[in-house]
Amino acid sequence: MAGCSSTGGKRAEEARNAAVGGEAAVGTPRWKIAMVSHSGEGDTFWDIVQSGAKDAARKDNIEFLYSHDKEAGRQAQLVKAAVDNDVDGLIVSLAKPDAMKGVLKKAVKAGIPVVTVNSGQDESEGVGALAHIGQDEVLAGEAVGRELDERGRKKAVCVLHEQGNVGHEERCRGVRKTFDGKVRNLHVDGTNMPAVESSLEAELQSDSETDTVLTLGAPFAPTAVQAAEGAGSKAEIDTFDLNDQVATALKDGTLGFAVDQQPYLQGYEAVDLLWLHRHNANMLGGGKPVLTGPQILTEKDASTLQKYTKRGTR
Repeated sequence: MAGCSSTGGKRAEEARNAAVGGEAAVGTPRWKIAMVSHSGEGDTFWDIVQSGAKDAARKDNIEFLYSHDKEAGRQAQLVKAAVDNDVDGLIVSLAKPDAMKGVLKKAVKAGIPVVTVNSGQDESEGVGALAHIGQDEVLAGEAVGRELDERGRKKAVCVLHEQGNVGHEERCRGVRKTFDGKVRNLHVDGTNMPAVESSLEAELQSDSETDTVLTLGAPFAPTAVQAAEGAGSKAEIDTFDLNDQVATALKDGTLGFAVDQQPYLQGYEAVDLLWLHRHNANMLGGGKPVLTGPQILTEKDASTLQKYTKRGTR
């Protein structure tokens, strides 16, 4: 027993060291996996997703290809380009699923295994994906509603920064299901941060009873803080998603809480799942989504998380 344990531990340690050193920890062929997301330029959330995907790809001897476009039609074109490139696996987000269904069904028909991540949980099975990895957006919204109730909040603004993103609508809908107070949706142009700030500032000036602002992405939280200050509002700012700036703001009390869906896991598990499926016909989820969140994070969590947010994995 001791001999077996020692050997297994040594091999595991060697595999970890190889992966950290940039070497594959497996001897499988160098398969090619593409990820195509709905991200716009400069979206730090998807940097974290890529960080997880690249770490898994390095370990699994995968050639990882990443492309993105916030416009659904162009995202579909990128998926088609990946299919034409004879990839061995495909990872796709379905923020705007209608534009993606046709090309994904063609990919599946061509024998390319597909995993969906982040957005489009309810559409994943319909496009023939093996699994969906991400956060159930309605459940996440419900968790926020309960947290707001515990904090004694009465009136919230839910700031939607991307028109037509089904996941964002689901988050705000989830908040309404469990929050005893009132929720108003505010649609803003997330590509224009000064406009986001002015729209939110005007909203807070027009309704002094609003005591909570909920942003749906980490980059928008600091802007919401500035808008509240400009409006002279004492509304608490809370946000979906986490990055280093959000962790710092949680620590100093500028933000009330954050909802983490662990994007690193979404990238890592998607690549690893496709490798497992190709190598050993494994499958996760049992036909259900593989959930990476939600996790409510507050001031007490910030110090622990900062060492991970600083390296870009949380």
